[in-house]
This record gives sequence, C-alpha cells and structure tokens, in this order.
Amino acid sequence: MGIAIALLVLLPQTWAAPRAARANRLQTSLNLAIGSALASTGLTVPADVAAVVVRHPPLVRGREIKNLVLMALTFIVAGIPLASGRTNVM
Repeated sequence: MGIAIALLVLLPQTWAAPRAARANRLQTSLNLAIGSALASTGLTVPADVAAVVVRHPPLVRGREIKNLVLMALTFIVAGIPLASGRTNVM
C-alpha cells in the first residue's frame, strides 16, 4: 500500500523535475525533487499506520541493526559536504 501511495504522489513531480532540468531551471528541478521526497514520506508513513490500524498486522519500523547502521552512515555521508563548508543545508 505504501509503495502505491508513493508512486501516486511522485508521478507528477517525476515528470516535472526532468523537464525543468532540461529547460535549465536547476532551482525549480531541485525544489520539485525535495518536495517530492517530503510529500512521499509525509503521505506514505501515515497511510501505512492507518493500514496497520485497520488490518491489525504487526507494524515493522525497520529497527534491525542493519537498518540503523545504514541510517547512521547516510547521516554521516550527507554531513561531510556540510562540514567542509563547501555547501549549505539547502
């Protein structure tokens, strides 16, 4: 269910972001990509929780050690350019 909702949310922005990039509108393309990621997360997580409430299967949140290590590595790798001063949070 979460994948279906994510695909539905991402579809319009998936078309618009490459079009904006081809038109040399980098800021618009980046805004679409970031907005798409936020919308996907913002709509998929509540939909998954609602499905769990309705259907009563166990809610799995990815708390295995492998997932926690991957999340920590993601934060570290994403923080390297920010720490170097060559880029900013935006």
